[in-house]
Amino acid sequence: MNEPALLLHHDEPSAVATLGQPNDTPFLLVCDHAGSLIPRRLGTLGLAEAERRRHIAWDIGAAGVARRMAARLSAFAILQTYSRLVIDCNRSPEVPTSIATRSEDTEIPGNRDLSPADRALRVVEIFRPYHDHIAAELDRRAEAGIPTALVAVHSFTPIYRGVARPWHTGMLYNRDPRIAHAMMRLLAQEDGLVVGDNQPYAVSDESDYTIPVHAERRGLPYAEIEIRQDLIDDDAGQEIWAERMARLLTAAWHQIQKA
Repeated sequence: MNEPALLLHHDEPSAVATLGQPNDTPFLLVCDHAGSLIPRRLGTLGLAEAERRRHIAWDIGAAGVARRMAARLSAFAILQTYSRLVIDCNRSPEVPTSIATRSEDTEIPGNRDLSPADRALRVVEIFRPYHDHIAAELDRRAEAGIPTALVAVHSFTPIYRGVARPWHTGMLYNRDPRIAHAMMRLLAQEDGLVVGDNQPYAVSDESDYTIPVHAERRGLPYAEIEIRQDLIDDDAGQEIWAERMARLLTAAWHQIQKA
């Protein structure tokens, strides 16, 4: 009997990496674009190594910041380890950009002409385990009555299509701006920062998945944090921004709890 087709071989990393243990601290950290791995079965997706290391493949520096934030906050963190070029874990599998055939000006040959079965493998083995892990932890917290804020850590490229982006960081939100607005007020007190209000991106049901599904559907407060990649592309920068974000998130949480 033939073995069913699998995307990931038994010796390849899981789609989900976790930091720490589930606990009752208020923050659950997630990082949708933490990794740049590509399953062996997919080869290189037809891309040179330089393309596979660019921001089109992952959020540069975000995983390092998330790890350091988790340590400072004593928080549990859930990270997605495979490249968003395999499947974007912050997009619904139903939208065309879930598995991109083109990212900015780069064609992704390995994503062309996929069969429904090929697409389904990426959903079942990469997208679904990651989101099931988040859902299970939020279910546990709800059953235990633990007050929770979901914090999604992302990064953005300093130049997009030749246009420089002035923001050092951005606070993103959709229906619930409580933590984002508190964070913007606190960040305004830090020296020399340009802070984006729903910049360089904004959260929506069409362009995002993690926050609308896991936070907004549950009525949870949340923060979607964007940090410019040139500020966090080394250990020193990641430490600076992790300390800042952990400190200010704690203050923002206390503010909304009192409101």
